[in-house]
Amino acid sequence: MIKKWTFHRALTTNGWADDLTLFTDDGLIIEPSEDYDKSETVKGIALPPFQNAHSHAFQYAMAGLAENPGANPNDSFWTWRNSMYSIAQSVGPDELEDIAALLYHEMLRNGYSSVAEFQYLHKDPSGKLYEDIGEMSLRLISAAKRVGIAMTLVPILYQNGGFNSPPAGSQSRFTLTREEYSDLLSRVEKEIDIKVAIGFHSLRAVDIETIASICSADKWEAIHIHIAEQLQEVNDCISATGLRPLHFLNEHVNLDKRWNLVHATHLDRKEMDILLQSSANVVLCPSTEGNLGDGVFPIREYNARKGRWCIGTDSHIGLNPFEELRLLDYGSRLVTHKRISFSDTSYEDLALALYNNGKAAMNQTSGFLTQGTMLETMVIDSSHPLLETDHLISTLIYHFDPSVVLGMIVNGAVSYT
Repeated sequence: MIKKWTFHRALTTNGWADDLTLFTDDGLIIEPSEDYDKSETVKGIALPPFQNAHSHAFQYAMAGLAENPGANPNDSFWTWRNSMYSIAQSVGPDELEDIAALLYHEMLRNGYSSVAEFQYLHKDPSGKLYEDIGEMSLRLISAAKRVGIAMTLVPILYQNGGFNSPPAGSQSRFTLTREEYSDLLSRVEKEIDIKVAIGFHSLRAVDIETIASICSADKWEAIHIHIAEQLQEVNDCISATGLRPLHFLNEHVNLDKRWNLVHATHLDRKEMDILLQSSANVVLCPSTEGNLGDGVFPIREYNARKGRWCIGTDSHIGLNPFEELRLLDYGSRLVTHKRISFSDTSYEDLALALYNNGKAAMNQTSGFLTQGTMLETMVIDSSHPLLETDHLISTLIYHFDPSVVLGMIVNGAVSYT
């Protein structure tokens, strides 16, 4: 069906446009047409929707449940992890689909049009494979389709409990052999309407030789891995390999723009140079990183040096994309004692870069409101007096929450309003 869309105001790759008219054929933006089946006028302001490039859907079920003042004076990421393992043991296929459907609806409501699901909950609670090796992954795909969010599934390889140590306890739900991982990828690639990327839980969870071997296949356009999130992880990597995590990874793989390094919190000068030279993308999850006490990514320097990055919500302790950007900037301000970490670019360019980098992380087609892409946009309520400004995007980031989102259009369909 050919449809004509008119947007009262929109940010485009060529700047701001008033009364922008687009035509779609089954959601795909096409050249202008005199013949169309339906017309729709969209009030409000059309902006690039946020891309959620890092999600563990099952962890949404524990939002707020690991906050226990006084229970453990030494509470840390590693004690939080035990709570996460406990929650994971209670999540079967039905529970996972229901949790994910609720989460994905909330993502849409908050302004995310796409999600990269970093999926490593592969087996049943006893550590046995389901009859269908893709059972848990397929439930996530089903939830995304029910809700109308665009998904990239990132099946995760997880083999070890730590550097040179076997998996223990609840980790048995996460682990796959290399052959099983290959079978899982083949299974989920048969699904339509989603994209598939590959991923490795972390350097401590997968042998570097396995990572290098799998990544040698040119077919994979997007690769994801947790890296250098915690100081203990960095120190363990040095003890096991003699090198810091990003340096060690770079010694064994062709680190390039396909790579999406989740967190990358603790980098030394050499690793920062390696990262920037590689054109790899960093996926930052400020609300989760703050909640877990990970540390502060050096976004001011990274942004000034034109590094690529996007955002995700990881454990989903927060789902407000404006807050993710605020936290990222404010964390930097507290450390550097300087304001505005995004000052080397316009906020319009920032919004478009976050969109394009997020799309690349998900192996999805980028290019906001351009021909040959599926129509998707976040529509902002323009009636608030504070939004009658030439500084619209910075006002949204530093003041507003997602209640200002009037609706979402994903793949040419209104997915939330």
